[in-house]
Amino acid sequence: MALRSVRSRSAIRFLTVAFAEMAFLASVGRVNGADEADTQGGGPPVRPSILFNRWQEDWSVLSDPEVPREPGDALKYIPLSADDPKTYLSLGAELRERFEANDATNFGVGSNRNQDYIISRAEVDADLRIASQIQLFAQVQSDNAFDKQVLTPVDQDRSDLEQAFVALTEPLDGGMLKVRLGRQEFGFDLQRFVSVRDGPNVRQAYDAAWFDYEHGLCRYIAFYSHPVQYRDLRPFDDDSNNRLAYGGFRVERKIFESARVAAYFSRFTQAGARFPSIRGNERRDILDVHFSGTRGPLDWDVEAMNQTGQIATESIEAWAFGSIEGYTWAEALWKPRLGLQIDAASGDKKPNDHQLDTFNPLFPNGYYFTLAAYTTYANLIHFSPSLTIHPLPRLNVKTAVGLQWRETTQDAVYTLPLIPVSGTAGHPGFYTGTYGQLRIDYQATSHVAVALEVVHFDLGATVREAGGYDSDYFGAEVKFGW
Repeated sequence: MALRSVRSRSAIRFLTVAFAEMAFLASVGRVNGADEADTQGGGPPVRPSILFNRWQEDWSVLSDPEVPREPGDALKYIPLSADDPKTYLSLGAELRERFEANDATNFGVGSNRNQDYIISRAEVDADLRIASQIQLFAQVQSDNAFDKQVLTPVDQDRSDLEQAFVALTEPLDGGMLKVRLGRQEFGFDLQRFVSVRDGPNVRQAYDAAWFDYEHGLCRYIAFYSHPVQYRDLRPFDDDSNNRLAYGGFRVERKIFESARVAAYFSRFTQAGARFPSIRGNERRDILDVHFSGTRGPLDWDVEAMNQTGQIATESIEAWAFGSIEGYTWAEALWKPRLGLQIDAASGDKKPNDHQLDTFNPLFPNGYYFTLAAYTTYANLIHFSPSLTIHPLPRLNVKTAVGLQWRETTQDAVYTLPLIPVSGTAGHPGFYTGTYGQLRIDYQATSHVAVALEVVHFDLGATVREAGGYDSDYFGAEVKFGW
């Protein structure tokens, strides 16, 4: 793979930050010769993990003097009641630094071909708990993109409110009711269509009301939201996007110990939506079903979504399907897992038939296919076998090959989030291209994770004739959580 050399200024800046974080790891990553994995079994209680959603962490376990201590624990657990260890304040922080080299953003069609840059995300949070019933959570972010030539709303958002909500947890009729009101992040399942958007630099939050009731094997969710509109003109200038609204109702049920099924109905509305064949106000009524689980060496995750509605004077009829299956040889050397991913999403078959068939991926996560994020879930057929191995307990190495086609040649090839590649709609050729992927993830400790990803995308004739180029991506990331 012919990746070009990176600009020395960006690379040096990234390596400086990365080595600084790894040095800090040495002082906080392990205490008393034990980490999180060593405390399980018959030993003392386990310290909380650093979770994807920081507000889900429960640091009241630090009220137990038997729990292993680390530097900074006086700020992770600040007791506020002598009688109730569940009443406390916890502070947290997270830093993610990623160097990216991409020689053909959007396949080089109508954009600068060569970009080397660093994206940096810093977050601090405060979590106030009162008697296991009331939670006040606030998180501030500062997202920067150094040396990136073309900035988009997902690249940079300096000094703004990422989350701020109040939550109530209350037993009700043999179950547990949870209510969250305010700015919050949420995603469903593998986050194919409703996500926190962790791949790019600026995550997606929603100004929302969320109602969650768990009873026995079932969980019921109702929500209504306005996705946050991100700006970077001055500090704390993000607000609700009144042009977008999203809400619905979801039911989940565990059907046996390691599998569950879920379904939800939701409505998505957007003012001034744009597609190659039409523009106007958009309303989509959405039905989604999801089934995931494990059984012995097998694992699976299958999801299907149907969308109906209207945009301007046209009706909408669109669909998408996604599946990931795998078989793991747990007793073999390096525990290899052979995986297969199949995805498909509809495109607009007849631009002049007064019906829009293009699937809207809603809030895609940005790394469902690869971190390079060359294509999105619209007018797509995707087939990808993969092999994942674990040479070390904390080291994952994945290799994959992906083949992509358009579902219909009458519609465009789409890049994230839903941008048609100019000059592809209505041109012949189903084949979009083939990519190769190598990804390495290393969880150095419970605090620090390192990742490398390399992607090469070999284009088909349609995008190449529209002015596109074969694309190379390299990403190197260090993440620290406290």
